Amino acid sequence: MSTVSPPWSYTLHLSRDPRSPGIARSTLRSVLAAYRLGGLAPTAELLASELLTNAHLHTGGPYALHISPLASGRLRLGVWDKDPAVPSGLGAGFAHGVMPDEGSESGRGLALVRAYADAWGASPLGEAGGASGGKVLWAECGWRGPS
Repeated sequence: MSTVSPPWSYTLHLSRDPRSPGIARSTLRSVLAAYRLGGLAPTAELLASELLTNAHLHTGGPYALHISPLASGRLRLGVWDKDPAVPSGLGAGFAHGVMPDEGSESGRGLALVRAYADAWGASPLGEAGGASGGKVLWAECGWRGPS
């Protein structure tokens, strides 16, 4: 089991701006480089990008990226937004790597998350309309810790 000492995590609050997903990806790369996890960057960046873009395109307010290591030897990326609705693309009925129909103009983002993440899911937060409401869509990918 990998351990991280001292424990760390980062949360980046993002405004409703089309540049926000790119700013978050850049921040993620910087965090991973600081902890000598740069080899994980391509997968982590893909996962974060898809979750961030989903929040930007399908919700009406700010959102946030949370980056944290897990004791299981994985990195968890969570994207919070104020909308309590969980996208059907992360539901239990969807399998790894199942892509939408070829003619579909959207829907590939969460399919990519399912294909590349070691684990994924959604966590509704509080009651709809409550101050702490919304949801977190999350994805995990494996890492071996600093070398």
